[in-house]
Amino acid sequence: MLADPMPDDPLAPARATLGELLEGHLAGHSHDPARVELLGRILGSDVCRKLGIYAIPAGFKLSVVIPVYNEVRTLTKVVERVRHTGLPLEIVIVDDGSTDGTRELLARWADERKSDNADLIVVLHERNQGKGGALRTGFARCTGDVIIVQDADLEYDPQDFRALLQPIVEDRADVVYGSRFSHVDGQVHHFWHRWGNQLITRLSNWKSGRALTDVETCYKMIRRELIQQVAPVLRERGFGIELELTFKLARIPGVRFYERPISYHGRTYREGKKIGVKDGLWALWCILWY
Repeated sequence: MLADPMPDDPLAPARATLGELLEGHLAGHSHDPARVELLGRILGSDVCRKLGIYAIPAGFKLSVVIPVYNEVRTLTKVVERVRHTGLPLEIVIVDDGSTDGTRELLARWADERKSDNADLIVVLHERNQGKGGALRTGFARCTGDVIIVQDADLEYDPQDFRALLQPIVEDRADVVYGSRFSHVDGQVHHFWHRWGNQLITRLSNWKSGRALTDVETCYKMIRRELIQQVAPVLRERGFGIELELTFKLARIPGVRFYERPISYHGRTYREGKKIGVKDGLWALWCILWY
């Protein structure tokens, strides 16, 4: 919100108009080319780019893949947050054999799909196939131009989608990773969790030739045509999918990687965090294998 204008300020109408335009953009009108064009004339293209003000192409759709395993307490809130971005999207939820009531919740949503949940695609695995298996299923169901993965807990904030999407829409990137450790402004991470992530990231960079700061991030935004190239050859069942996907994308000639900082609110194991030491050791194996 812009500062309140001074009494009898001759610029008051202009300030009010600019404030309304900016608030409208942040409220989810980024796909309105006329609004973006007007802001561009007022603020200039460089300022708009830095503020994340850009037009969503006509007919564009973002596919959000949400792999789910026993997240009945948080899933509804996550879907609400994804929808609140205001972006044109489809939400592909893959339940990976949950036993805590998640499947029943999704079954109700599937029954309501023609009304309140028309943007949802729900897939139920009969048995647990791991995060990698859930992502492969989800990728196969996506029809959007760009795909991003969203965890079903509340650690990642979908309000970061708009910033991650910008380099792709502006044709400056094909793959955008949201980094939890680049220009950090938020919750302090547990030392061993962050140290382990950084070790895996550095070893991964040595293998892939990419200077990423957070290879294990959930937020990987990728053009769908690239996913279609690598999805059929993805093999990892668990969290090793993060590394396998990175390596196989990095080997595609001409693929442009980009990285942007994101917010992150990590949960504890008591709160339901699933990744552990065993996954870290497997990640080291994946670096050597792929």
